[in-house]
Amino acid sequence: MALVPFDDRDGFIWLDGAMVPWREAKLHVLTHGLHYASGVFEGERAYAGNIFKLREHTERLHNSARILGFAIPWTSDEIDAACVQVLQANGQTDAYVRPVAWRGSEMMAVSAQNSKIHLAIATWAWPAMFADRMAGIRLDMAEWRRPHPQTAPTASKAAGLYMIGTLSKHAAEAKGFQDALMLDWRGRVAEATGANAFFVFDGELHTPTPDCFLDGITRRTVMALARVNQIKVVERVILPEEIAKADEVMVVGTGAEVTPVREIAGTMFTPGRITETLLTDYEKLVRMSPEDAAKRLAA
Repeated sequence: MALVPFDDRDGFIWLDGAMVPWREAKLHVLTHGLHYASGVFEGERAYAGNIFKLREHTERLHNSARILGFAIPWTSDEIDAACVQVLQANGQTDAYVRPVAWRGSEMMAVSAQNSKIHLAIATWAWPAMFADRMAGIRLDMAEWRRPHPQTAPTASKAAGLYMIGTLSKHAAEAKGFQDALMLDWRGRVAEATGANAFFVFDGELHTPTPDCFLDGITRRTVMALARVNQIKVVERVILPEEIAKADEVMVVGTGAEVTPVREIAGTMFTPGRITETLLTDYEKLVRMSPEDAAKRLAA
């Protein structure tokens, strides 16, 4: 299938408060966010016209910017409304939603205190991230590790933090895997390149403590669904040598949704009851109205 470049598409993008034709949403090559990674973003999905967990994503966008030392000059209400506006302008009900904020081109140096803060929101059709998601995906073990929180702003969904994810995923794909599982700087299990990881041990759902990577919105949603289904959830340190003892493995995120894992670097797994339950319940939840979804998670 031929690639459709992201700079040459029909539609509209919300840029700094105005809806502009897709091909005209541009920035200067000497933009601080491009050179110094002073940008943050969100990944959201719309299902049946509703953007799942929209306010949580918007609030995280604001918080990510604060961690990087800047304030986004639009309120959460304004950003939420703009996300819905772009979705409608592009005639979409099921789509991926990408808000991104960055420092502009007024200053070109490490220090950029007086740079203008920009915000853009785009939406596009994006089906399941992995074509063979139901069968389970194959993960390699990444060579790169998630950094210590005193060496990088790990609580922010900052663009620069995804560099090692890209390197790890490219290396995995070159070997025939779909993604990679990353350890943290201590050698503990962390997450996949863009999704949180869960392991089933003896009927319980275990997940690494997110002390150097994002406590994902989908992660928290899946944990809530597990508790609704009377599945015990355990957040803890997980060591690499424990992986082979897991009965089931899955990765979760806005892009990945709930995706079973059938292999991690030669160790095989079979998606089972807990994975199927959480996958099925998540797919139902995201298509509920926000009110019904909240009731479901509170049940």
